[in-house]
Order: sequence, then structure tokens, then C-alpha cells
Amino acid sequence: MTKEENKEHKLLQQILQGNKTAMKKFYEENAGYLTAVCSRYISNREDVKDILQESFIKIFKAIDKFEFKGVGSLRAWSTRIVVNESLRHIKVNDKMQLTTLPSWDLPDMADNQEPEFEDIPTSAILEMIQSLPLGYRTVFNLYVLEEKSHKEIASILNIAESTSASQFHRAKGMLVKEIELYRLKLKQNERSLA
Repeated sequence: MTKEENKEHKLLQQILQGNKTAMKKFYEENAGYLTAVCSRYISNREDVKDILQESFIKIFKAIDKFEFKGVGSLRAWSTRIVVNESLRHIKVNDKMQLTTLPSWDLPDMADNQEPEFEDIPTSAILEMIQSLPLGYRTVFNLYVLEEKSHKEIASILNIAESTSASQFHRAKGMLVKEIELYRLKLKQNERSLA
């Protein structure tokens, strides 16, 4: 076991023994990251706080079921809980507009055109994703960030596979336009400063 694995495994063992200091340390080390994960799905800050609180309660209640698989496995497991809690919140509280669109109604975009994010700050990317309509945002996050297939997304959200695909396509198209607009504004700002 590496030093990092040993450190994480030791923290896990302390949490399993009910050590409040270890729980607090785990919370402090992961709250920021898990807040960002939740914010990809949920735009209301108060809802994010509530979901995180509920997620940490579930994490600590179910941690005895967690199987340590090396460095990062505890964070990955915790992330899945936060994503699931976010999706549960969406299903219960929001009416997600998920509709299958005819192919002629999809935005014009080459199939191989992918949003290029390298030159854009992470905070701006997160804002762009958060600005997507709820259905688009949810499918985009599940497909791109959680690496779920459209079949899996359809099962999770109780929608048709084609609906997942069309929502993703529209989300991608909107992001490409947002990126172009962001870059245009950046160029305009550079010109006005010159």
C-alpha cells in the first residue's frame, strides 16, 4: 500500500469507528469538490447546501458498505452519492422538460464538432453548463462528466434513449454557441484595451 493509500485507508477506518475528527477532516477535504459536483446539476445555492448535507449524512450512514479500492475510491463513491441525491432532488422538485425532437429541429452542428474548453476558465465553463436548461444540463452532465451511456441515462431519468441523445445534442450545440460568444466578448475586450 502506498503512503497515500495508507493515509486514505486510515482515515476510512477512523470514520468507520465513529471518530468525529476524522469525519470532519473528510468533510473539509471533500466539501468543495462535492459542492462543485452538485452545482453542475443544481443551480440554486440553498438547494445545493441541502443536497450536500443530505449527501454527507448518507455517506456517513452507508460508509460501512464502502469497499476501499485505492486512492480516490472514497471520493469517487461519495461523488456518486452526491450525483444520485442531485438527480433525486431534480425528479422530486423540478419538472424537467425532456422531449424528443425531430432531427430537423436539432441545431446545425457537425457530429464531430466538440466544444473546445482549453482556453476558458473552469468557473466560466461551470456557468455555461449551469445556464443550460435543466434537462439539457442533466443529460450533458451524466453523459460527459459521469460517462453514462444514453441507455443508462434513459434508465436513470426514465426517458427514451433517443430523448437523451437529442437533449445531449442540443446541450452541446448551446455550449458551442456560448463558447463562441465568450471568445467574441474576450476579443472585444482585448481590442478596447489596446
